[in-house]
Amino acid sequence: MSLTVAVQMDHISTIRIGGDSTFALMLEAQRRGHRLLHYTPDRMAMTGKSVAARVEPVEVADVEGAHYALGDAYRMDLADADVVLLRQEPPFDMAYVTSTHMLDLIHPKTLVVNDPASVRNAPEKVLVMTFPQLMPETVITRDVQEVKDFRKQHGDIVIKPLYGHGGQSVFRVRPEDENFGSLMDLFTSLSREPFVVQRYLPAVRAGDKRIILVEGEFAGAVNRVPAADDLRSNMVRGGAAQTTELTDREAEICATIGPELKRLGLLFVGIDVIGGFLTEINVTCPTGIRAIRKLGGPDIAARIWDAIEAKVAAKAD
Repeated sequence: MSLTVAVQMDHISTIRIGGDSTFALMLEAQRRGHRLLHYTPDRMAMTGKSVAARVEPVEVADVEGAHYALGDAYRMDLADADVVLLRQEPPFDMAYVTSTHMLDLIHPKTLVVNDPASVRNAPEKVLVMTFPQLMPETVITRDVQEVKDFRKQHGDIVIKPLYGHGGQSVFRVRPEDENFGSLMDLFTSLSREPFVVQRYLPAVRAGDKRIILVEGEFAGAVNRVPAADDLRSNMVRGGAAQTTELTDREAEICATIGPELKRLGLLFVGIDVIGGFLTEINVTCPTGIRAIRKLGGPDIAARIWDAIEAKVAAKAD
């Protein structure tokens, strides 16, 4: 099976190939003989009930500094692709939302991974609230009094943007922290969006586990340990990747949320678990598959492509 695969992403020149899951998916697609096309979301155009993009044929190589070669750009009706990988990085803003509306016009005739409607309706820090029994105590609000009451109840808390990514602007606020008022001023002045307030989990010092699910099933995991002087465990923020195994509690989390992820068409998902508590369900552009592979774990890119090819074949029957 040779497929035409359009990859909607940040420009390939900007990615860090060593840890980029989109690049891993492109390498595996190319290895299987699929035709790869590259475009950025700003090159999309919707006319009536059709959506096009100015695409470029692309070849990839796992060579730092020489990892891609682009062909000549041309305008393509995205309905002519077999698969679109929806892989641009957050922020999850109105530009991102608009691109999902455009992709609605071609999915599922052209398979979009992940399902654009579900990506739009289930941003990572909101979808997770569907499973409160698995989470630490959490409130989503921009009401300062709500935050004050939550802090009074739980003492040590974490505050982060609702639509943030990559560990940006994540703050721990201890009970005696005198910066609380200034931090509230900062959050409420920077945007009109709510923000997330969670009970601080001391277990984060032992690691924030990224668990990958494919079609709702466990596929692999990596433990990300924060640097000694940082709260955040994201590898782009200096977190160290370690091998890991699932605990019984983590297996329970996967079994609980997996069927709903599959129902929503969220084929490739990365969840974050700290000390047995589910903190995020990442559906927009999850990462982690290269780190897992480098640590001797499974080839999740291959498993994802097995699932995609099976879906395309089932549509053709």
